[in-house]
Amino acid sequence: MSDQPETATSLPAGEILDHLSTAVVVLDTGGHVISMNTGAETLLGLSSNQSLGRPLADLRPELAGLQQLVRRTEEGNQGYGDLFTLESPQRGQQSTEVLCRIMPLGTGPRRRLLAELFDATPWRQIDREWALISQHDASRRMLRQLAHEVRNPLGGLRGAAQLLEKRLGDPALAEYTRVIIGEADRLAALTDMLLGPSRPLRRVAVNVHEVLERVITLIGAECPAEVLLVRDYDPSLPMLAADADQLIQAVLNIGRNALQAVLPGGRITFRTRALTSFPIGMTRHKLVASLEIEDDGPGVPEELAESVFYPLVSSRPDGSGLGLAIAQDLVSRHGGLIEFQSRPGRTVFMLRIPVDAVERP
Repeated sequence: MSDQPETATSLPAGEILDHLSTAVVVLDTGGHVISMNTGAETLLGLSSNQSLGRPLADLRPELAGLQQLVRRTEEGNQGYGDLFTLESPQRGQQSTEVLCRIMPLGTGPRRRLLAELFDATPWRQIDREWALISQHDASRRMLRQLAHEVRNPLGGLRGAAQLLEKRLGDPALAEYTRVIIGEADRLAALTDMLLGPSRPLRRVAVNVHEVLERVITLIGAECPAEVLLVRDYDPSLPMLAADADQLIQAVLNIGRNALQAVLPGGRITFRTRALTSFPIGMTRHKLVASLEIEDDGPGVPEELAESVFYPLVSSRPDGSGLGLAIAQDLVSRHGGLIEFQSRPGRTVFMLRIPVDAVERP
């Protein structure tokens, strides 16, 4: 019996491939499946027995475009890749972005093609999160500069209107100065909203379900009777060190948006989940509290999807476009981030707040 340790090269190639998390499929030059590893079976939701001998592009309707990729690889004798969307069976048929790269393998009559399929969702999520973080930082700087520029002339305008009111003897004319003062006060309140909270966070132990219950009570007072408010709570979620008032305001802003989006007979779901080892930006947190508000309205218009958290962006003619921008700022101060997914009939805004977060300036 040999005392030499067993090396990877002494193991069967199929056994090595089956231990990879990457999906690997070996094809003949026509694109027919010769073999696939366990990772490919899991990603595609198909067994090897179902797939052997069939063209890779025929295994799932979403893979139809891969036939052209096979042809280009065969003709060009070099690797090519493409990104496509796959309905993932292991994620309850949720859409999964998959990167497929096909490259030539070997030469001569035994020439094969090697297809690697990667779940690109984590990479795309990081890209989206960085875009949201950059968007928020840019919009916050813009808002604060704009608010400071507006506040000074507003103060002078209000003061001049008050002096003018004292000098006018005609009550009818004084009504105009009161309009000026009222509008100046309204704009001053708007600039205060743009500047955001001036005080630091007052962190206390917060039960996020109490926050949601407070928001549900407030929204319930505005909610038509035919709109259903649903609770879906995770009781394992721990207490969160947070500013309760600011957290309520952030959730309330999103909840009111959901209320304005749903149709009569619609549904708004308030959901909580505990996410372990979850990344926000480039930082992976041991535990993240996820507060989700889902509605079955028409969804975020496609043209606003990339700018929905920018200030003054709204799909409603009477909307201020500040609710989501302020909510993102409040959650950001807790070290978290708001993300969303939207399609007609299902829009979910997710407030992700690390349990071990440090306040951002």
